[in-house]
Amino acid sequence: MRKLLFFLCLSFAVSLQAQELNCKVTINADQISTTDRAVFKDMERAFANFLNSRKWTNDNYKNYEKINCRIFLNISKMPSIGNFVSNAQITVARPVFNTNYESVLFNFADRDWEFEYIESQPLEYNDNTYINNLTSMLAFYAYIILGMDYDSFSDMGGVPYFQKALTVVNNAQGSNRPGWDALGNTRSRYALIENINNPQMGDLRKGIYKYHRLALDTFEKTPDDSRTIMLDVLKSVKKVWTVYPNSIYVISFFDSKSTELANIFSEGNLQVRREAYDLLTQLDPKRNIYQKIIAN
Repeated sequence: MRKLLFFLCLSFAVSLQAQELNCKVTINADQISTTDRAVFKDMERAFANFLNSRKWTNDNYKNYEKINCRIFLNISKMPSIGNFVSNAQITVARPVFNTNYESVLFNFADRDWEFEYIESQPLEYNDNTYINNLTSMLAFYAYIILGMDYDSFSDMGGVPYFQKALTVVNNAQGSNRPGWDALGNTRSRYALIENINNPQMGDLRKGIYKYHRLALDTFEKTPDDSRTIMLDVLKSVKKVWTVYPNSIYVISFFDSKSTELANIFSEGNLQVRREAYDLLTQLDPKRNIYQKIIAN
């Protein structure tokens, strides 16, 4: 059960049957030449409704416990009426205990988002079979979002949802659509879920819980202790990186956490800061943001 320890002081009445996701869908179709612009607004409503109105778990959520997430689609082509080619950015935010701050939990770019959509057409989905590419992609990310969130609240808590995401991938294997193939690129949906479910990624999976629940949630009270825990998490990430230096899961971790880590380690014990700087510049060398850690 997801360990939701937040906002216990709230006294207003909320539904015990609320769905899990609070996902905002934004579609940019500026590159598409068509007089029918209403279809893109219809897409936004339909995709958000699919994600937010469906019950994805057996747990009961209060309204304030919903997972805040966003899918941004940049549609680049419309080869024919009802057919679209785009890339997607999926982000998930997690509240930090006793603060107004939300931490970016997941930030992932999917460059293989191809789908068919007819305005006002119902979006059909079944966990047990592949019906169409659109609902399979939406369901895949719903389960990824849930898995990431549950992992951050309990040790390996996301296992059942990552397993469901893997089922979506397996069901889509025969579709011949990009992103699902085991032989595709290393930044695909297949690669992401293969990485997450790989037992050798366990140090990173367990690190997600330590980082958020044991360090970030206690940071306001014990910042130095939290930084030490986060440093240990980075050492665990290095173990994974040593074996899989091009892992999309590791890359996604730093895409989500680079700014936060740079801000957190820009203060505190100098030795801890220097250790963090050395690790971050080794594991995520393309970013300049870590220079602020040793600037002072």
